[in-house]
Amino acid sequence: MPTPVPAHLPDRLTISLWDFTWYTRTGPGEPFEDLDRAFAEAVARGYNTVRICAMPYLLFGSGLDTARLALGPLGGGNGAYGQRTRWYDVRAATTIDGRGQLLALFEAARRHACYVILSSWEYQQSPSFAAGPAWYETLYAIAPERRAEALADALADLVDFLAAHGLDDRIAFTELHNEVQGSRLTEGLPPEADRVVALRPRLERGLARFKERHPDQPVTVNYAKVPVGSLRGVPRTADVAVFHPYVYGVLDELIRTFALRDASRPFPQEELRRELLRPDAPDLADWAPDPAQVWRSAATTVQQREVYAHDWCDPEKWDRWLYDHYAVHRRAMTSTLTLWMDAAADWAADAGVPLVFGEGWIGYTPLHGTFEEGPVGAAFCRLAVAEAVRVGAWGTVVCSNAAPHHPMWADTALQLDCTSAFRDGKPTG
Repeated sequence: MPTPVPAHLPDRLTISLWDFTWYTRTGPGEPFEDLDRAFAEAVARGYNTVRICAMPYLLFGSGLDTARLALGPLGGGNGAYGQRTRWYDVRAATTIDGRGQLLALFEAARRHACYVILSSWEYQQSPSFAAGPAWYETLYAIAPERRAEALADALADLVDFLAAHGLDDRIAFTELHNEVQGSRLTEGLPPEADRVVALRPRLERGLARFKERHPDQPVTVNYAKVPVGSLRGVPRTADVAVFHPYVYGVLDELIRTFALRDASRPFPQEELRRELLRPDAPDLADWAPDPAQVWRSAATTVQQREVYAHDWCDPEKWDRWLYDHYAVHRRAMTSTLTLWMDAAADWAADAGVPLVFGEGWIGYTPLHGTFEEGPVGAAFCRLAVAEAVRVGAWGTVVCSNAAPHHPMWADTALQLDCTSAFRDGKPTG
């Protein structure tokens, strides 16, 4: 039987995605320099829950000293690497007490009557922001077959730590890891295998390990997009169905056109320069992280081509390209979103667990691109929230970019409209 949702939690979770940024960007003038301010702003926009990478393995599994955890920009290259790339634009080097920062977040959550979804991005990109490779090296020293169980042990210790400080009532639920089929939890699986299906035994062992320690705490994993056709691979022991419906569509066409995620294809440098880049952009061949920091590239799943395109694009050109090509994708993107939400809701209903959309809707765009919050993106936010209401979701984001470290945070009206609509179960305005 699934672990039920604790009775003290809200009937609906309005979620802001704080990911790993709540600890990577705490320096002067950074969005998480003051956690109370960040929570106050979230509540003012209608949020009652934040979702984070809790760095569980680093804090409770690695054995590393995290009392003085040094973090900072990815650095290097012709211009600071990643500074115009969403989620990667860390400005200042900082040193934090890792466990102290976790306690500070939970204490601030309590002061502002908010809750926290615990997760991990450690097998995707979190370690790339550390000052040195030790965090990354300890993670990848674990055999792939054991990684989910190692995360479960660390998360169980983390929950014990919060309970010892009287803060475990702030936990909404726990995820072993973010977007498992797109993470390095999949290493060692047969290359021809369906990753969602093949990963299931590893995840089931991890879920069982956590449940042995905390049978009263809901635990789950989450998936990129909604893996329609592979839903049989989602563990039936998950206590919450969590999916990230990024529909891509026109954005996927851009990524394919310029070979941003396919290093096996020639890189169309001149076409990219003509269509998307700023006049002062170097060639990709002349731009890279500092050679001394090459380990950072191995510690993140975002490839150099995509970071280059995001760092050096003219945001207006990028947005215009998407708008110019959007018409042929509009119907498919809308129908995909609806189909995926229906499929996710069907799986959740059959499993007898609540449904959460922890990220979404269009996809990964440059930091200063406005497609996601412009007229098309805002309409997707409203549609997605309305669909989340329709399918009976327990929780949803307004958009993955609706958080203190993204420009969309300034659009208070859109966020309030969507969070109010979801909380009240009504159509958006």
